Formats: sequence, structure tokens, C-alpha cells
Amino acid sequence: MSSNVELVKYVAEQIAEVGEVTYRKMFGEYMIYINAKTVLLICDDIVFIRKWENIEELCRDCATGVPYHNAKEHYILDPDDKDFLIKVVTEAEKVAQVPKKKL
Repeated sequence: MSSNVELVKYVAEQIAEVGEVTYRKMFGEYMIYINAKTVLLICDDIVFIRKWENIEELCRDCATGVPYHNAKEHYILDPDDKDFLIKVVTEAEKVAQVPKKKL
């Protein structure tokens, strides 16, 4: 099942103050980038964020799940909780990496 682009746009609007937000469709799902860094993944209309060490305490009460087959477990975020979303994404962006360019 692919994700709804309206949800992706909504999440992008929710976190716009964190930095430059862009998104890209990948296999029917979406990756959200902040300042060109991969930060959020939206799969089956669920917002996932990688389990980075620096957000572990913030996300201690978050549900977890896997965004796709064979993926590592991620935290699940509520797209409607703007304040929490911004707090988590701000911290995650600090350790997220810019994807390497494919040659």
C-alpha cells in the first residue's frame, strides 16, 4: 500500500520551521529530508523515524514498528503532535546524514 501525498505534505508543513524540508517518493512510499538529510520515512501512512541514540529519551513512550520488510525497528510519530514532532526532528537532524550520491 502506498502512502498518501497529502499526509506527506502535512508532515512537511508541521516541521517546516526546523529547516529546508523536501520529500521524495520511493517505491510508493516517501522519504522526508531536512536540510538534505534523511530524517523521516512515511510508509503505509505511518510516520517513522530511525532509532537514533540522541532521541531515545524523547521517544521512550513512542510506539515502534518496521516501515518495510527486513527494516530495523523505528519509532512511530504522531503527525498531529506538532510540538513533539518538531522537538524530535530537530534532534534527529543533528545526527542524520546527507545520503551519498550514486555514481
